Amino acid sequence: MRAFKILAGLVLATAILTAIILAAGIMANHSRTALLDAASERIGRLVGRHVPRLDPVKNAPKRLAARLAAHGLAAGQPVFVRIFKEESELEVWLQSADGYRLLHTYPICKWSGRLGPKLKEGDRQSPEGFYEVSRRQLNPHSRHHLAFNIGFPNAYDQWHGRTGTYLMVHGGCTSIGCYAVGDANVDEVYSLVAAAMKAGQSSVPVHIFPFRMTSQRLAREHDNQWFDYWANLKEGHDAFEATGSPPKVSHCAGEYRFNQSGGDGCALIAAW
Repeated sequence: MRAFKILAGLVLATAILTAIILAAGIMANHSRTALLDAASERIGRLVGRHVPRLDPVKNAPKRLAARLAAHGLAAGQPVFVRIFKEESELEVWLQSADGYRLLHTYPICKWSGRLGPKLKEGDRQSPEGFYEVSRRQLNPHSRHHLAFNIGFPNAYDQWHGRTGTYLMVHGGCTSIGCYAVGDANVDEVYSLVAAAMKAGQSSVPVHIFPFRMTSQRLAREHDNQWFDYWANLKEGHDAFEATGSPPKVSHCAGEYRFNQSGGDGCALIAAW
């Protein structure tokens, strides 16, 4: 009963806040949306302390069970996520006894901005780079159905002075910096991420690229201001392609490095 009273109070507070913001009309639409996303994230965490979360395996969509069986995989195996902006695709890989296998490529319904990194809060730009997602970044009570925070800004972003908050993969089909994959797809992706963490994976790597990182595609951007940055991202992309295992990613003095043991000025890209 206490949990339901807390939940009711939080829901009422959110409704009042939402009504005030929308009625006043004193903010730009994207600012109102960002504020509501922030409120949803914080309230989701509070609710999660008092209301039990659905079991990610028992409540996964039936089609996910069939998809897993067809690939000889199971919920709870370690997960790796890759996102490709230009193609609007999100890949989910699971680790099996013989390495990582691609389970499925999910269409992204909406991302925002253009090719290139996110630079500052409010630029409506979806991030690119290397991120880690821990259990505390999951939000099963998101206003976008289900969501997980990708962990922007990471150590690399912070070194470059980049700012932004509440950048997520979530359901629905709206975005002011997030990756919206639709409710049906996020049911599957979230279930797999949550199941992997329940089984012991401490964090899930999420690697976000501007496009499929072939040498030919990158060469077309030779005069782009982000060419060197994308070439650095390609190193991480190619490390996975070469080994079949997600590389350990570090930030070292303004650039990403991969599978490096350490060194002065280096920090491992970590989850929150």
